[in-house]
Formats: sequence, structure tokens, C-alpha cells
Amino acid sequence: MATWDLSETKHHLFICNGSSCNKAGAEDLTQAVRREISERSLDDVIHTTRTKCNGRCQDKCVLIAYPEGIWYKDLAAHDAADLIDSLVNEARMTNKISHCFDGNGFRRHGDVPVGEFKDRERVKKVSKVL
Repeated sequence: MATWDLSETKHHLFICNGSSCNKAGAEDLTQAVRREISERSLDDVIHTTRTKCNGRCQDKCVLIAYPEGIWYKDLAAHDAADLIDSLVNEARMTNKISHCFDGNGFRRHGDVPVGEFKDRERVKKVSKVL
């Protein structure tokens, strides 16, 4: 375990490793992204966190970039270099974006499915809230 100094961090990537994303190659994606960051000596600039399900299983593999507030979809290990390039160059991988934060909420990008309405009982069941 480690407690990192994040004072130079400009980007924080949350990489979904929930069951649907894992079946689609999330561990390979996680390792490829981390390897790309390391090979470019960007460990101080880009921090990664492996997460459980982020609730967009249809978009697998999912990666969320902050502080940009961009949700990426359909990522694979071979996308790692382009992803890191986009962060370093302050660009966006527009063909892989599912949602962007616009100051008021997350807006769907392109033809991304809306998803299910989060009614209280469904959230309890899916989240396994007792």
C-alpha cells in the first residue's frame, strides 16, 4: 500500500474493473495504461485508480478521466497510447467518449444509449443495499 503525493497530478483516471469490463479486457487495459504512463515518466502527472463497477456496463471497458469529467467507452489495451496522448495534448478521444460533464451534469455524447432510470428500488437491488 502507498500514500502518494498528488500535488503534481493533473489527471486522475478511474479504470473500471467490474465484472462486465473485466470480461471485456479491463485488466489488460489497466496494465497498458499504467505501462504507457510509466514509460513516458508521467507517474507524477497522471494517477490511476482501479475501480469496481461504474454503472455503464454496456459501454465496457469504461475509463473516467478527471478533472475533465470525461467518461470513455469501448476502450481496449491498444487504446492506451492514444488515451495518454490525448491527456498530454489536452485533446479528447472523441470517438471513445460516452459522457462529458458540462458544469450541470453528464451529457451523452453521440449515439450513446441513455441507460436505465435510477429508480430507488432498482438502485437498492443493483447496489445490493440492505
